[in-house]
Amino acid sequence: MIGDTSILFQIAGIGIIVAMIHTILKQMGKEEYAQFVSLVGFIIVLLFVLNSISELFQQIQSVFFLKG
Repeated sequence: MIGDTSILFQIAGIGIIVAMIHTILKQMGKEEYAQFVSLVGFIIVLLFVLNSISELFQQIQSVFFLKG
């Protein structure tokens, strides 16, 4: 569903968790691990967004080409 807000809460939750882990690792002097955690969090969020965009394009295609 396009108007579903649960994905926003999932992205926000991932962002908060990644920020906390990043801060803790950076204070411990593990900057490389902190950057890796940030990168993994970004990739997870990117997969969520790509999945949503894919669903949107499928819905648009079913409307215009009457498939579905």
